Amino acid sequence: MSAKPPEIFNLDRLQTPIGTALLVTDSGGVLRALDWEEHGPRMKDLLRLQYGPVDLEEARSPKELRAALTAYFKGDLDRLNAIKWRVAGTPFQQKVWTALPKIPAGTTMSYGALAAKLNAPKAMRAVGHANGSNPISVVVPCHRLIGANGALVKYGGGLERKRWLLEHEGVRLKQ
Repeated sequence: MSAKPPEIFNLDRLQTPIGTALLVTDSGGVLRALDWEEHGPRMKDLLRLQYGPVDLEEARSPKELRAALTAYFKGDLDRLNAIKWRVAGTPFQQKVWTALPKIPAGTTMSYGALAAKLNAPKAMRAVGHANGSNPISVVVPCHRLIGANGALVKYGGGLERKRWLLEHEGVRLKQ
């Protein structure tokens, strides 16, 4: 029995106001991961967990993807909705990741509230774990989940990025 051949994805970089974003797309130009340059090893681990062996080849991502992300960072928040993305993961992770883009820009939701919305009110820790395993930062807006007390809690890209993203989207945060 032979080992599964590696998935081949394209890797590109995009300068943003909060650092260099790593963009991983498939051969069809669909976004598979977005993370920050200093978190490249974590991103590769998440991809490996989801897809098995992965090879990343340097290649430009589709101009529509780059344009939509650039527009988002310049203030056109709805442009994230135009980005095609796909993730692998457990059925529960898929439920969480599909629910995240339904939280409107400029609003937040607690982990517990999202768990309740998913008809799993006791699963707030599982929601948190799935949120932390989200391979597509910003586009699948895991930054919009906050603690029940309104506190910013955990963000793979760092709390300063989470704060910037939420303020960029118009969320008024407690200081």
